[in-house]
Amino acid sequence: MKIFVAGASGAIGKRLVPMLVAAGHDVVATTRSPRKLDALRAQGAEALVVDGLNREDVIKAVTSARPQAVVHQMTAVPPNLNLKRFDEDFALTNRLRTEGTSHLLAAARAAGARKLVAQSYTGWTNIRQGGRVKTEEDPLDPDPPAVMTRTRDALRELEGMVLDASDMEGTVLRYGNLYGPGTSLSGDAEIMELIRKRQFPVVGDGRGVWSFVHVDDAARATRLAIEHGAPGLYNIVDDDPAEVSVWLPETARILGAKPPFRLPSWIGRFVIGEAGVSMMTQARGASNAKAKRALGWQPEFASWRDGFRRGLTEARST
Repeated sequence: MKIFVAGASGAIGKRLVPMLVAAGHDVVATTRSPRKLDALRAQGAEALVVDGLNREDVIKAVTSARPQAVVHQMTAVPPNLNLKRFDEDFALTNRLRTEGTSHLLAAARAAGARKLVAQSYTGWTNIRQGGRVKTEEDPLDPDPPAVMTRTRDALRELEGMVLDASDMEGTVLRYGNLYGPGTSLSGDAEIMELIRKRQFPVVGDGRGVWSFVHVDDAARATRLAIEHGAPGLYNIVDDDPAEVSVWLPETARILGAKPPFRLPSWIGRFVIGEAGVSMMTQARGASNAKAKRALGWQPEFASWRDGFRRGLTEARST
C-alpha cells in the first residue's frame, strides 16, 4: 500500500515508519525540519519537507504521492509544557489539529486516497463524572478548566472532520499518555528528573486516573488501523489505568527515588494551575476494549508498570 505519513519525525511517526516499511508498504514521510530528512530516508521512506499549515504545500505533496492512505501525526508540543499556559503552549499543535487536518482531508480527496487515520488524545479530555474509565461512547468533558478549553475544542474539531468524511474511511486514534523513546515520559525526560529529585508531588488526593500507552504499542495500533481497521474512533491505551496516587509513587520506586511529597490542592493551584490540579485529582482513564476487538490489537506492554520498569531501568543503565 502507498501510505503518506504527515508528521513522520514525531514520537509516534519515528516508530511507525519503519514498521510500515518492514511490512512491505511504500511510505512517503514528511517533516517540517530539513535536518530530519536523512533519518527518515534511512528508515526506508521517501522523505519530504512539508509545512502542514500551508494548504498548497500539503495538497501538492499528497497529490504527487497518490497514496491509498494518509496518516496525520502532526503535532508541535513543547518539551517543557507549562500547565498554567496550557492552551498557549498547545496553540501550534491545535492549528495542526484543525487547519492541518482540513488541509490533509482536501489533499486526500484530491489524490483519491481511500483512508485517513488521524492522531487524537484520551485522558484529561474525558468527562470528569461517573466511573473511573471511559469508552469511546462517553462524551468529552463539557467543562474543562478554562486554560484547556481551546485544546479540547481543537481535538473535537479534528475528530469531527475525520469521522464525518463520508467519502473516505476516517479513523481517529485517541492515544493515551505516551511513554517511551522520544516522549515526555522517557528515561531522560525532565519529568523523570523531577521525580528523582522529589520535585513532582502528588497533588490533593491524587485520585485522577491516567491511561498510558508505550509509543511502540501506539505505532503498532496505527499500523493495524491503516492496514485493515474499520473506520471509527478508538482509544489506544494499555490495560492498566491508574490513579496518580498509584503510578507516581511506583515510578519513583522504579527510578530508585524516595516517594513523592504530597501537596494540598489549594497550594497545587499556585504551582501547576487549575489544569494540573484537575489532571491530578479528577482525570478519567480510558478503555481499550474496542481497539482490541475491532483492530485485533494487543499492547505488548499491557501495563505501564512493566513498561516503566523495563524502559526506565534500561535508560538509567546506559
